[in-house]
Amino acid sequence: MKTKEHDQIVETPTEARQAKPGPSILMLLAIGIGLVVLILGVVWLIFFHQSISG
Repeated sequence: MKTKEHDQIVETPTEARQAKPGPSILMLLAIGIGLVVLILGVVWLIFFHQSISG
């Protein structure tokens, strides 16, 4: 239970760890990897695909 000591709120360690959930780390990782794959695919098409087929 939150208590107030010397104009400061004091919480137990369990209460202090209970933050509001933010964006999903798994979703952030998936989007990041997807963007990297997309960028590398575009780079491959621009630089390497032309030299192989031409």
